[in-house]
Amino acid sequence: MQYISYYQSPLGSILLSANNNGLSGLWFEGQKYFAFTLDKEHQEKEMPLFKQVKNWLDNYFLGNKPNSSLPLYLIGTNFQKQVWQILYSIPYGETRTYGEIAKELAIKKGLSRMSAQAVGSAVGHNPISIIIPCHRVMGANGDLRGYAGGIEKKVKLLELEKVNTQPLTLKR
Repeated sequence: MQYISYYQSPLGSILLSANNNGLSGLWFEGQKYFAFTLDKEHQEKEMPLFKQVKNWLDNYFLGNKPNSSLPLYLIGTNFQKQVWQILYSIPYGETRTYGEIAKELAIKKGLSRMSAQAVGSAVGHNPISIIIPCHRVMGANGDLRGYAGGIEKKVKLLELEKVNTQPLTLKR
């Protein structure tokens, strides 16, 4: 059974989903792929994990680097999960390009190369925004490429983490 709860962030309403194994979703209301991993039958319930997640988000939106890890329950293909693990390892306040992630994944898989476009698709389908920081991924040459929650939110999240967004180029 999946459970849901809502969080009001400075950037808008966020839907949280979880099961007894961990957090399975964190989406900005109305974002692309909104609640796509949420079971049709779910229940609104305040469980202890949601309190932890909301505390994590409170600290994050205050501009503090979160120092605790949360139990996550990833729903996706093996490839997507591998990409999301790499995203999860991007340090607070730093960014990576789709190409850099593709190279890292290729090395881990023992391949000569990996498609940056395939990585981009997996990044775009990340079901746990912010905590798995897909907003820290840029296009080549520092292009600010799409963000399922909206490019304006991506910029705000990067600025919150003190990433200098001035030299970045907006690409839709």
